[in-house]
Amino acid sequence: MKKIVKVFLLFIILSPDLFAQKTSDVWLDDLLIPTFSEGIPSVNQKTNGGGEPMQLNSVGYQRGLGVHSTGVLFFLMNGKAIEFTAVVGADDKANKAMITKFYVIGDRKILFESGEMKVGDSPKKVSVNLQGIQRLGLLVTNSDEVSRNYSDWADAKCKMVENTMPANIPNSDEKYILTPAPSKIPRINSPKVFGAKPVNPFLFTVVASGETPMKYFVDNLPAGLSIDNTTGIITGKLTNRGIYYTKMRAKNKYGENVKDLVIKIGDTISLTPPIGWNGWNSWAREIDKEKVIASANAMVKMGLSSHGWTYINIDDAWQGQRAGKNHALQPNEKFPAFKEMIDEIHAKGLKLGVYSTPWISSYAGYAGGSSNFENGNYPDSIKNNKRAFRYIGKYRFEKEDAQQMAEWGVDYLKYDWRIDLNSAERMSEALKKSGRDIIYSLSNSAPFALAKDWARIAEAWRTGPDIRDSWISLYVSAFTLDKWGPYGGPGHWNDPDMMILGNVTTGAKLHPTRLTADEQYSHVSLFSLLAAPLLIGCPIEQLDPFTLNLLTNDEVIEIDQDPLGKSARLVSEENDVQVWVKPLEDGSYAVGMFNIDGFQKTPQSYFRWGDEMIKPYELDLTKLGLNGKYTIRDVWRQKDLGKFTGKFKTDIRHHGVVMIRVFPK
Repeated sequence: MKKIVKVFLLFIILSPDLFAQKTSDVWLDDLLIPTFSEGIPSVNQKTNGGGEPMQLNSVGYQRGLGVHSTGVLFFLMNGKAIEFTAVVGADDKANKAMITKFYVIGDRKILFESGEMKVGDSPKKVSVNLQGIQRLGLLVTNSDEVSRNYSDWADAKCKMVENTMPANIPNSDEKYILTPAPSKIPRINSPKVFGAKPVNPFLFTVVASGETPMKYFVDNLPAGLSIDNTTGIITGKLTNRGIYYTKMRAKNKYGENVKDLVIKIGDTISLTPPIGWNGWNSWAREIDKEKVIASANAMVKMGLSSHGWTYINIDDAWQGQRAGKNHALQPNEKFPAFKEMIDEIHAKGLKLGVYSTPWISSYAGYAGGSSNFENGNYPDSIKNNKRAFRYIGKYRFEKEDAQQMAEWGVDYLKYDWRIDLNSAERMSEALKKSGRDIIYSLSNSAPFALAKDWARIAEAWRTGPDIRDSWISLYVSAFTLDKWGPYGGPGHWNDPDMMILGNVTTGAKLHPTRLTADEQYSHVSLFSLLAAPLLIGCPIEQLDPFTLNLLTNDEVIEIDQDPLGKSARLVSEENDVQVWVKPLEDGSYAVGMFNIDGFQKTPQSYFRWGDEMIKPYELDLTKLGLNGKYTIRDVWRQKDLGKFTGKFKTDIRHHGVVMIRVFPK
């Protein structure tokens, strides 16, 4: 026996490769990196954050990942990784005022920390043992409010065993449904107030949940307007300025519901935030007429329109050449019979929006609102080099385009570029003189210093960068908007961007949102508390029961659409819980308690480790100025919780919310 053992040991010594694990190097820039990236914006592969070659302290690198702004990369390793290596530093093309830090984090432990780095500093080599690591996080943070904040993970790769690959972090949390199914009895879900300009065409739809068929009526409807009792669509025009008090009624075989409607004819439209759908995060450049019509049909078939969802907005990629009597921008070949398409959508009780830009070329490479040619021509030489024409041309066509939109029947314009006040004002004036009420939405990243101007000239403005389906993006887009609160209100709304629910294309091919169920409840809750435009970004026909339930809670939508139009304000942040409070027209308050779990306070807080805990929380009503006895209602569960004085105790899930409505006794 001893002889056999000796022979076996000698065999191992002479042939070690037969007993060693097989390993392979995986370059991170070979992965579908947008699916691992949760930062803003996405991480570039083999270039720096600006799309140029990576260079650290005058040394060029052909491989690696370039980060623009905060970079959050998260990988599931399942114990199959051996080592992570890279060379890190601030890219030579970065702003010299930028200070950046790099972290490698495995299973909540910081495995590497670079310390502060600036442009010109010697790059640092990273070599981290990953044996046994389940989840790997790569984090880049940098100083805010600087341009060109480029940081590089040069030559980044992982040594893996058994030909395994880093995987995406699973989003397998339970999609729990809180909101009960709607009653068969009618419930009117149209806003309580609607604004229109005198003489312009009037278009408003009375909508209600409940079993169909249903009939719709409006008592005291002013002369000049009429309602289709089958569809609830109100059309016509009113000449005289003023306020008209009416009552909407919806009736089916199970009963009737009545709701006040105040019609205000004057200079202000969009008295409640726009609510509907935008096609970019669904189809991006692949949008066409068939997809738009399918979305409108789905809005009705899935029941969303019965809960107040109204707008069908076409984003970039519909634009063709200039032509016609107005010499205005015309649709491309993907959108034949454009006006007929809009008429079909209006006949469903919905409204339609389009996209444009004052630039020569849009972000997606389609014709914009200006040109260097007097006839506005947009040749292939420009389309094929779109980045070079992201500026305002010699000849401008705001008046022509606004007039054409009005003649088509467009109801909403998303105007997208690096916003400047002059261009924003020019299109605002053109829309006001077009003869139609067209909601004017500015995009993107409106400078806060000009908040009063945006409120003066537009119905909505994007407060930040393009949103992505990640917690950090949601946090930056919405949880930091307290300073914007005073500038939002009836006729002018702070817009955190489209909603990142359902299947989305942000940064990658169409995929289910990476937000957990708790994060999605927080998403809808905070947008509603902020009185933000609610624009679904997913293919409506692909909605699953969970997402549809999220979007059809009438008590949550009612908070967003409250006629007072006040934005919630951040009133406290303690014990890792943010409390936002929104006053409502009837004297009640909507309150959102969000468990942010110390987000951004530590490097580990940027990632989801799978061991997060529910947080007990006690809300002190007196600190909110709410003294005395109050009735509290859970708006997601649509359930009264009882009467409370002073304190309200609850449990909040990780990145989740408890959203209540507080009524005075």
